[in-house]
Amino acid sequence: MDAVADAIAALDDGGEPDRSTLKTAVRELLRTLAEKAPGHTVEVRVPPYGAVQCVEGPRHRRGTPPNIVECRPIVFVELAAGRLDFAEAVAAGKVAASGQRADLSAYLPLVDGSRP
Repeated sequence: MDAVADAIAALDDGGEPDRSTLKTAVRELLRTLAEKAPGHTVEVRVPPYGAVQCVEGPRHRRGTPPNIVECRPIVFVELAAGRLDFAEAVAAGKVAASGQRADLSAYLPLVDGSRP
């Protein structure tokens, strides 16, 4: 998870990670989320880098999933590192979350993003 650590470090330094680091970090974090919350009830989208289905419950098979979470890559890294609270991010419009099971608060943070 070097890319994740590098992405978090770039944010801590007041900048943004380069595109390649951010892409790799987001994909690693999406994979971690799917492992931590296995299932197919919620689709988490982080365009343009990836999407996963996660969280136990009814399986979605066709059309638009009933439970969707979508955000920008930087926001997803901040959520995954515990730098941003999920409910606050939704309230601020940084995360679009729809559906009864779209609250990911119980699964975040995904990594220890504590500052040195």
